[in-house]
Amino acid sequence: MSAAPSLPVRALAALGRPVIAAARATLELWGVLIGTLAGIIRSYGKGGRRPRGAVVAQMYAIGNRSLVFVAVTLGFIGMVMMYQACLQFSRAIGDLSQVGLQFLRLVVSDFGPTLTAMMLATRVGAGIAAEIGSMKVTEQLDALRMSGVLPIDYLLVPRFLASIVMTVALTILGAAIMYGAGGLTAWLSFGVNPRTFFDPAMVQPRHLALGLVKAVTYGAAIPIVSGFCGLRARGSSEGVGWATTAAVVGSSFAVIALDFALSVGALWLFGGDL
Repeated sequence: MSAAPSLPVRALAALGRPVIAAARATLELWGVLIGTLAGIIRSYGKGGRRPRGAVVAQMYAIGNRSLVFVAVTLGFIGMVMMYQACLQFSRAIGDLSQVGLQFLRLVVSDFGPTLTAMMLATRVGAGIAAEIGSMKVTEQLDALRMSGVLPIDYLLVPRFLASIVMTVALTILGAAIMYGAGGLTAWLSFGVNPRTFFDPAMVQPRHLALGLVKAVTYGAAIPIVSGFCGLRARGSSEGVGWATTAAVVGSSFAVIALDFALSVGALWLFGGDL
């Protein structure tokens, strides 16, 4: 009889399995991204077959049905953030003349796109993963392949394009509501002059560009991560539930990680002028 593996060997094997699984999942995620980009070329390139109205239908599902959720959430977040900011500024220095200028810059370059994407990751990400996961466990994806249709082209490409467009649109709306709610709170609670608060002098084109890049990146990441989780669903309803949970967690983590990476890149590119 062969001797049992030693403790270091067993520990190394236990450590290696999740590392290999994570590496395999990363490769599959990149495969979904590349397949989606290739599907856009196949579907919308010259001679491509694209389903009529698919992108518009997904824009309605992603954007219109998330409008109230995003608007209310970012409005209340703006009110809470501005109340706390004014409270701390009044205690520390007693001058609130700059609070609106700095808040607008943060909303445009960071809070607006990031918080909007976090809200969409919970609602849209879960929906995409649940729909694709249920189709996976009921073998509807196999039926699409037998019909000569690639599931990524049929399911992910319209959601990918719609998510980018509507994330940008909801970011603009959410940022405006967040800024307006913050200004109203500062005026009613601390007597800040609205003309002083609503002053866009500190916002530069680079801040607008950074916010736009973040919105587009988040809009692309959410359907990719959610679709990837849906395609990995196994078994029955339990597998769909796992895919939905994984999509929400993965999409939210992707938004945070991309926010950090883009912010660091912008800081390196623009330096102290950001």
